[in-house]
Amino acid sequence: MQKKVVWITEVSLLAAFITITGMFKLPGLMPGTEFQLSAPLAVGICAVFGFSKYMAAGMVSSTAGLILGTQSLFNVFVAMVFRVTVGLIVALGGRSWPILVLAGPAASAVARLALSGMIGKAAIPLMLAAVPGMLYTALLAWPLTALLSRVRDQKGKVRRYAVQR
Repeated sequence: MQKKVVWITEVSLLAAFITITGMFKLPGLMPGTEFQLSAPLAVGICAVFGFSKYMAAGMVSSTAGLILGTQSLFNVFVAMVFRVTVGLIVALGGRSWPILVLAGPAASAVARLALSGMIGKAAIPLMLAAVPGMLYTALLAWPLTALLSRVRDQKGKVRRYAVQR
């Protein structure tokens, strides 16, 4: 029972974290080149908390975005393609820093290609607009993964201390 409560709580907190960081966008030099901090955070969540918690948190976050009106079905489609791609890369490649640094930009490229196929527009302009965000994601994925790992480790220490009391 307690494991289920811990799992639900972690997924809920991770979903809230993804939702909130997805709402903040760093502007780019040209329209369409803005960056969301949720991309490198998503890579870190997948690496630290595992694929099932990552996907569950992502689905809860996307559902919340749809309900709040901050996301459209296109946004959710792109996000889910991104999430599945990150999960596959991390599952097949491992959790080393080169894999995590490349997982975000690769997943972003795959998501843009999927969006291009869905809306019937050229993929190259969509990819070029994503390049600044891909660079930010590559730069921030490893530090955010290390931070999330420390948070997860601290959670275990706090829980052990609470049980001892």
